[in-house]
Amino acid sequence: MACSCGYDHGATGADDSISVEEALGMALSLASRLDPETVPLQEALGLILAENLLAPDPLPPYPASVKDGYAVVSADGPGIYPIISEARAGDDAKNDSVQPGTVVYITTGGPVPDGADAVVQVEDTMLVEEGPSMLKRVHILIKSTKGQDIRPVGYDIQKGEKVLEKGVRLGAAEIGLLATIGVVLVKVFRRPRVAIFSTGDELVEPTEGTLGRGQIRDSNRAMLIAAAAQNQCIVLDLGIARDKSAELESKLEKAMVEEADVLISSGGVSMGDRDLVKPLLTERGKVHFSTVKMKPGKPFTFATVDKPLSKGTNKSRPLLVFGLPGNPVSSLVCFHLVAVPTIQYLSGWVNPALRRIQTRILQPLKLDPLRPEYHRATVSWTEDDGTGHAGIVGYGEREGGVAPGIRSIWWVTSRNGGRDVGFEKTTEYRCNKSEIT
Repeated sequence: MACSCGYDHGATGADDSISVEEALGMALSLASRLDPETVPLQEALGLILAENLLAPDPLPPYPASVKDGYAVVSADGPGIYPIISEARAGDDAKNDSVQPGTVVYITTGGPVPDGADAVVQVEDTMLVEEGPSMLKRVHILIKSTKGQDIRPVGYDIQKGEKVLEKGVRLGAAEIGLLATIGVVLVKVFRRPRVAIFSTGDELVEPTEGTLGRGQIRDSNRAMLIAAAAQNQCIVLDLGIARDKSAELESKLEKAMVEEADVLISSGGVSMGDRDLVKPLLTERGKVHFSTVKMKPGKPFTFATVDKPLSKGTNKSRPLLVFGLPGNPVSSLVCFHLVAVPTIQYLSGWVNPALRRIQTRILQPLKLDPLRPEYHRATVSWTEDDGTGHAGIVGYGEREGGVAPGIRSIWWVTSRNGGRDVGFEKTTEYRCNKSEIT
C-alpha cells in the first residue's frame, strides 16, 4: 500500500533479506577510516594509534640496580668491606667510584657507580661494627658474578626501537609506556561523531513522571547513547522524532550540520504506514539493505547519504545511517553485530571483527529453522562444563525486553541439534577465573 510519502509499504515479493555477515561486509566496504588528529596523552585512552612510535632514548638510560644491596667489584669475592658512599634512585652517582676493596650502598633503580660490575642483594650481606676509620662496613657473604643484578643501558628499550605500532589500541599499559618515552601528544585516529535519535509518536522522555495512555518512555536512545560512548564515540543526542516526514528530515539535516560520521535511529524501519525512515533514506541517499536474516532484528536498514563538503576539504565521506528496529533487544543486537564493527573500523581498528569464543549452553534452545538466532547471555568459567573438563558455559537470558544482568555478549546458535554454540563477544567481559580476550 502506498502512503502520502510515495513509498510502497505493502510491497510483496521474494524475501530479499541478507545474512548478518553480508550486512557487516557491506557496511565495512562503504566505511573509510577517519583522519588522524593529535591529542594530549591523558585523552588518548581507548583510541587507536595512527603512527609508529620510536624510543628517543634507551631505558634504562644508565646501568641500574635491580635490587637494594651493595655495588661491588665482583673479583673481590666474599669479605668485609667499607661502605664508602650511597647510590639512590634519583641520584646521578657521578661522584661515586668503586675501587677494589670498597662497596657502595645502592637502592633499587639507583645508578651503578663507576668501577662496580655487580650488585649483591641486602639479603646476602650483614652489617658489621664501624672500623677505626668510622666508616660503616658490610660483610659480603657470597661470591658475585659480573653483571649480577644490573640492568644495562637499553635493557628494556633500545634507543630508536619501535615501541608501539600504528593500529594499536591505547590501554592503560600503553599510556604508561608512552609516558616512559616522553610522549605527551599522541597522533590517533579521530573518534567518530555519532548522532542518535528515536522515532515514534508514543515516545516520551525518561523524565516523564506519569505516562498517558499509549505512551512509553524512550529507553532506546539512552541505551544506544551509552553503547556508542562505550565505543569511544562523540555522541550527538538528537532527541525524539515524531512519525512525520518533516521531523525525520529535520533530524537528518541536524546530523549533517553537526558533521556526524554516523547516524543511528531506532524505530520506523518496518512495514507500517508510519514507518517513514526507510522512505526518507531512499529519497535522500542510497539504501543498501533493509532486512537481515537474523532473529531478533530482521527489519534493519543501512543507507549512505552524501554530505556537503566541509570547509577546507575537497572530498566528503558519506553519512553512514543505521536504521535499527524499535524493539530494545533487537535494536541493541543489531547495533553490536553491525554498527560496532563499523564504528571500530572508522576509529582505526586493524581488525574490527567481533571476537568469538566457544562455549556450551546449559539449557536447550528451540531454534528458528530459517533465521540464525542471537540470544543475550551471561558466560562464566566453571570447573566442569558438562564434559568433565573446565571450560566456559553460557546462561541464556529471558526473552522480551533487556534482561537484568545482561553482559553485552551474544551467542549465535548453530542449527545442528548439538549443544555446542559459538559466542560472539562484543564488549570486554571478565569471567570468574580469567579474562576472555
